[in-house]
Amino acid sequence: MRRLIINADDFGLTSGVNRAIAEASRSGVLTSATIMANSRAFDEAVMLTQSLPALKTGCHVVLIDGEPITSGLSSLTNSAQRFRSSLKEFAVAAVRKKISADEIQREAEVQIRKIQASGITVTHVDSHKHTHMFPHVLRAVLRAAKACGVPAVRNPFEPLRAWPMGAILGAPSLWVRATEVATLRMFAASFRKAVQEEDMLTTDGTVGIAATGVLDQKMLTAILNALPEGTWELVCHPGYSDADLQSAGTRLLKSREVELDALTSPETRSLISRRGIDLISYADLRRD
Repeated sequence: MRRLIINADDFGLTSGVNRAIAEASRSGVLTSATIMANSRAFDEAVMLTQSLPALKTGCHVVLIDGEPITSGLSSLTNSAQRFRSSLKEFAVAAVRKKISADEIQREAEVQIRKIQASGITVTHVDSHKHTHMFPHVLRAVLRAAKACGVPAVRNPFEPLRAWPMGAILGAPSLWVRATEVATLRMFAASFRKAVQEEDMLTTDGTVGIAATGVLDQKMLTAILNALPEGTWELVCHPGYSDADLQSAGTRLLKSREVELDALTSPETRSLISRRGIDLISYADLRRD
């Protein structure tokens, strides 16, 4: 059996991203989205969820880029009270445990509770740029989720057996990113151990991470054709490349529109049906 959660990150980033996520839910194969509690279009995203009953919503915990909701986070922010903008810098600090676990938990918990206070049932947590892959960050995020009654977390690791190898090898622009994604699997074992110890739900892994930024119809088709048996998440970033997005500090611009086209195409829906892939959300995960 193949079960697949198709989750859009960055819900709330801009109005154009919100509109695309709504379209991908109503007219496409999107089953889930994670909302950024500190985003500029948060209120609009919350309002949209009221007209999207089939779209389940999680918290996209933000610990990098932008500003925190809480104050006094000296290890997470710079002198201007903003998060680090460099993932490499964040990673070094996380691995060296230079970031306070208490600060991570406090900020993550406030973000989750803000979403819950808006009336949304938070089905799971993930994180902006997958920062919860680092063990020191993960434990704090899991504690925050549990404190808020959130039962599930994204497994941010993409196993090689789920890669569409022909598509990856045929795209030289992806080779560096694919190598980085493969290298970061060094944290996968500690992730599984922490999730088990904290009694949280998760999937067998996430697909589409290496393809971030190039997820067109051809790549999505290759990913779906390569999907192994099990329960998986496909991470995506639909949106509209308008002025708001171009000023938001994200590298994903026109690619978001390409993803939206793939997520709403009849070809994608037909392939999912032919492959016998069961589309689900994090709300459908159950303990064995």
